[in-house]
Amino acid sequence: MAMTNGGGGADPKRPRRRSSGGKRRPVSVVGVLGELLITAGVFVLLFLGWQVWLNDIIEGAAQDKQAQQLSQTWKAGAAPAPPKAVGPGTPVVGVAPGNAQKFGILYVPRFGQTWERPIAQGVGVADVLDKIGVGHYPGSAMPGAVGNFAIAAHRHAYGGGFENLHMLHVGDHVYIGTKDGWYEYTFRDIEYVKPNQVNVLQPVPMEPGVAPVDRILTMTTCNPFFSTAERMIAFATFDTWYPYAEGAPPEIATTVDQVG
Repeated sequence: MAMTNGGGGADPKRPRRRSSGGKRRPVSVVGVLGELLITAGVFVLLFLGWQVWLNDIIEGAAQDKQAQQLSQTWKAGAAPAPPKAVGPGTPVVGVAPGNAQKFGILYVPRFGQTWERPIAQGVGVADVLDKIGVGHYPGSAMPGAVGNFAIAAHRHAYGGGFENLHMLHVGDHVYIGTKDGWYEYTFRDIEYVKPNQVNVLQPVPMEPGVAPVDRILTMTTCNPFFSTAERMIAFATFDTWYPYAEGAPPEIATTVDQVG
């Protein structure tokens, strides 16, 4: 009679299991490096997502809030309305404040009914463009003055004030609000120049030494997206001026009156 295996002896026909105490495969340096690179890549993608999209949303909302607070400050201190002027008259021209001091608000209806950005003196990256949004080139004209009122903003990140500058259509209005009133400009053209082509900031853009007779608005930003290879320059010309005490232009009245 054949005998069954009672478990005390090994079945010669059953393959042996590898002992759990066997040697592990050595860790590959290439494998570790690959994992580190993958992890680093994930962090880079997360950072870019923050910098390009989420940061723009957060900073843009904060800059809108700054603009609304500045507008409310002017409203609280507004003087009684003077007799209504006949026609636009000569616009009041303010004096440039100290560096990083806010003095104006930029309104671009093409960018949306709730879009507005504060304007500060200077174009320093850390103290103005990153922190406030839109900067005024020192030495260029103030809003409404004869000459070239030149401003700058980031294309992306830190609110991306001029992200959609390329979407302007000829004839679109651009408004600059100050404590004195609103200055209406009409968009005319876009140029693309090298970063060192600073003659676009001249009193007559690209015409050094020529005396200005017009009131011009120049908006500058980097181009293309995620690059500083060149500059996008948008030009607008002055139309008219609305004294503060007489109320905002109808096209931006809702934006001006919004309270965040």
